[in-house]
Amino acid sequence: MDKGVFVSAFSNGDVFVGETLGTAALILLGGGVCAAVTLKKSKAVNAGWLAITFGWGFAVLVAAYMSASKSGAHLNPAVTLALAVKSGDWSQVPLYLGSQLLGAIIGAVLVWLTYLGQFQANEEPTLGIFSTGPEIRNPIQNLITEVIGTFVLCLLILTIGTNDGLTKSGTSTLMVAFTVVGIGLSLGGPTGYAINPARDLGPRIAHTFLPIPHKGGSDWSYAWIPVVGPVLGGLAAGGVYNALF
Repeated sequence: MDKGVFVSAFSNGDVFVGETLGTAALILLGGGVCAAVTLKKSKAVNAGWLAITFGWGFAVLVAAYMSASKSGAHLNPAVTLALAVKSGDWSQVPLYLGSQLLGAIIGAVLVWLTYLGQFQANEEPTLGIFSTGPEIRNPIQNLITEVIGTFVLCLLILTIGTNDGLTKSGTSTLMVAFTVVGIGLSLGGPTGYAINPARDLGPRIAHTFLPIPHKGGSDWSYAWIPVVGPVLGGLAAGGVYNALF
């Protein structure tokens, strides 16, 4: 997971393949643990928040190793934006963002297919399997929470890029995965810690069109917060990195 370089290191085709496949894997495994914990008739039902946070951490680990050689394993528009601010290279940003969103939608559809029987037996709203939502709906607080969590993630990624030993050994990927777990445990309580616009928006789009019984609404009135908050957090991390490192 070479977070010290940006877009010019990878061809357009590799970026598309790496980010689409990697983000699909991220959402398949991350959304999968949410489905496992939430849906009745799942062997992991009611396993709790600890299972969810570690599930997302392992999802990052698998997806990043899968896509690092193709695209650098951004897997997150906020990370892409932070790296663009750091490097000054914005040439492939739209390709990264589009590939990540496509991959997130594909991953969400795969979660639905994996738990198809459980979804068919569903009798309760399912948006929480796909996207985040606040425990206390306060737009300012919710936005700040997402900004802070994403800032921590992106600054960690940017500073890891300054350590050649960590980058070359692959240990940096493991550190990012455990950071995601830590953010979930420490900062995920208020909003469910999207810290990734594609992670929230792509599955929310999928939730809107998938034929899930009793799925409830997709809460589009909240959807801007897990997009704008992480974007601001990523941009802030890039700016702080350039100012201090």
